[in-house]
This record gives sequence, structure tokens and C-alpha cells, in this order.
Amino acid sequence: MASARSPRDDELADDLLEYINDSDTQFHAVEQAKARLDAAGYMRLSERQSWDGLSPGGRYYFTRNDSTLVAFAVGARYEPGNGFYILGAHTDSPCFKLKPVSKCTKSGYAMVNVEPYGGLLQHTWFDRDLSVAGRVLIRTEEGSMQHKLVKVPKPILRIPMLAIHLQRDINSTGFNPNKQTECTPLLALQAALQDSEGPAVSEGRHHPWLLHILAKELSVKPDDIVDFDLNVIDTQAGVIGGAEGAFVFVGRLDNLCSSYLGLRALLDSDVSLASEAGVRVLALFDNEEVGSASAQGAAGPVLQDTIARVAAVLGGGAEGAVQRALQASFLLSADMAHALHPNYPDRHDAAHAPRLGDGIVLKHNANQRYATTAVSATLFREVCRKAGVPTADFAVRSDMGCGSTIGPILASGLGLRTVDVGLPQLSMHSIREMCAVADVGHGYRAFLAFYQTVSALDAALEGADAGLA
Repeated sequence: MASARSPRDDELADDLLEYINDSDTQFHAVEQAKARLDAAGYMRLSERQSWDGLSPGGRYYFTRNDSTLVAFAVGARYEPGNGFYILGAHTDSPCFKLKPVSKCTKSGYAMVNVEPYGGLLQHTWFDRDLSVAGRVLIRTEEGSMQHKLVKVPKPILRIPMLAIHLQRDINSTGFNPNKQTECTPLLALQAALQDSEGPAVSEGRHHPWLLHILAKELSVKPDDIVDFDLNVIDTQAGVIGGAEGAFVFVGRLDNLCSSYLGLRALLDSDVSLASEAGVRVLALFDNEEVGSASAQGAAGPVLQDTIARVAAVLGGGAEGAVQRALQASFLLSADMAHALHPNYPDRHDAAHAPRLGDGIVLKHNANQRYATTAVSATLFREVCRKAGVPTADFAVRSDMGCGSTIGPILASGLGLRTVDVGLPQLSMHSIREMCAVADVGHGYRAFLAFYQTVSALDAALEGADAGLA
């Protein structure tokens, strides 16, 4: 059952928007998280250096590819073999990405060659004021390479719709643009670029004007730009909306909302670290939207490496410290959930149709598209019950396919007990998504309670082994 929105929820929603508006790409999302961790006193680690200095009560983080981040806080009462209590989310969202050769010309227009990333609702990107953001590799005056993050704030791109007069049947046949030929953004008039006093037309992989714009934002010369990983982005900022300010309207809620709430909950849980016996972990992965099979994805070794190294150092050579820690650990896989759409109620199983404002959603699938079990669901529901957070359940209609998350990947790869959860939202994978302000508060309180209470609850519940197994 939905609960009333509080002033605290409004504050959290405003902070969420600040985080998302500054996180146009997976690289920017990690950069924002790093800034907050640094401000809170977390120590940055390098995967290429020794972690022998880890100790109970310590707080640490590292990044991989600058698009994945793992932060962890070691309980002051940690003992070898104790569990890791992990909140996992992802930093990437569906979008268009620039191809290695982005320079493209069609019918006298300078255009940018792009490809879709993930399962985006491509039609929502048409007739929007678009730009680019991401990571740029720079050659320094000394000859070394460094990367810089960039965001071009002004709209420089647009994918225009074809007028209805030229496709009279669109409202009856539907709109399904060809991804190769009909989703290419316009950058400029080719003739205007050739006649201007700007950068000269070259035979390079990218339009000189695009390089000129990037160089200006980065305060470097165009020739200093070696390469880049750039996303097409929407320039419209997220806002609070609805008649009474009940909604959050912004892109990338899936899954920066979960990433933000997990980060905020981890930082705010530090006040109780002195009584913690486990290790609290926040794992924000890249490439979830395309299957997670990358060095920085959940199917890669990032989390396994983290648990193995931390458990080994803190275990001090104790027998089976890593394996015992894995079996004692618990994963909260946090990814946004499908809310019931009022215009399409038949797309949900009526008994599993969470609404905006209903609280945090537990996601179930008998075919293991979600990793939730009755046991893991019970433990998480108990966390929420004690925190006063309402919960709901989602299971896809039996005649429809089901999406998935990092939950089954990590559960099967590491043998972790896992529950899949998420905040209910509408317009998933659209360029503009929406959720309820009240659910931002629900998610925060649930995640905070997870970090602060799950280890004690797990130890108190009886199961086949120690804890609820």
C-alpha cells in the first residue's frame, strides 16, 4: 500500500536529480560517486597495488574502466569468514553511441554516425535537442595520454521526424525507424561548414567541427584529441513534475536512481559501522544493458576479485576465509521495476502489478530471469518491515517474455544468495522516464536498512546453515 510523501522524500528527490543531471554518461556517474566518496573520507584503492592495509572499520573504493565503481566499508567487528552485504546496480543506460568513424554526410548535411546501445525506445529520441558527452583521450604536450570527461551543454544534434504528409500511414502502421539509415543525427549544413571560417574540412574519422566543439569544451587543441567514447545525450534537465510535485521526470532513472540511492545509503550507514560484523559493499557496474559480459560488467570478475582480495587480507590466512565469506554473503540486486501503466493495464499480471508510490518492488521469475527466492525475499521483506517501508511484488505475465538484471549473473557466478528489487517506474528505456517522489524515499530507507540491519537479521534467522541459507 502506498504511503504519503514526506519532506524528506522531496529532499532526496532533489538530490537524486542533481546526481542524474550531472551523470549524462556512465563515466560521469562514476565521477559523481567518486566525489561523494572522497568527501566522506573513503580511501581510493588501485587494483594494481597491494591492499594489505585493509582493516576493520576502514572505508575504501576503486574503479574499473572509470565506468564501474566498487565501494566497501568493513565493519569494526568483522571476523574472518563473515559475509559481504552487497547492493548491486548499474551505471549505463540505453542511448545512441558514436561509432569509431562518426563522420557522415547525407544529401548535403553533416551528420554523425551512431549505433544504438541497449534496448532503447528509439522513437523517443526523435525531435529532441541532443548533444554529446563521455570520455575523450588527449595527447599532452609531453606526449603522454590522459582522459578527460566532457559534456557539450548546448544542443548540437537532432534526429528529425519525417513529416506526416510524407508518411500518411504512420499512425496506423506504427513507427519503426531503421537504425542504420533513419536514426542518424544532423550536425550541420555541409555547405555552411565549408563556407565558414571554422576548422577546415579533413579526411579524418570525425567531422572537424565536432572535434572543434569538443576541444573548446576541454580547453585543448583539436589535434590533441586522439579518440573518444561518446554518448548522444538529451540536453533537457530532469525536473520534479505532476500537479503536486509527486513525480520525477528525467532520463536514465534506469538505473541511476538505484545507483544514487545505494550510494547515499552506504554513506549514511557509516554511522553504525562500529557495530557491523560484515562488509558493506556498493557495486555499480557498466554494460548491464547489453548483457554485462565485459571486463567492467557484472559478468566479469570485478565483484569476485573484490570479495576474494578483501576476505583474504582480512582473513589473515585463515582456512577457507574467501569461500566462507561467499557463502555468508547476500546480494541486493537493485534495478528499476515496471509499474502498472494506466493506459495499458492488460500488460501486467493483475496480481503482480505495482503502482507508482507502492514502495519497493520484489521481482520474481520461475525461469531465473530474476534471482529472487522465497528465502531471499523473506529476508529482504523483514528488512523493509522493520524499517516501515512498503513492498510490492512483480512477476511478468506468463505469456510475455521477461527482462533480467545483474542478479542471476552474480548469483550463478559467485553462488550468492540474491534478491532482485527495484523502484516502480514508467517509460522505462525512454529518453525521459518517470517515477514517484515517494518511492525515492522508500528506496532510500530500504537500502539504508539493508546496510544497517541485514547482517544481524541474517544471523538471527534459522536456516539450513548458519543464517537464512
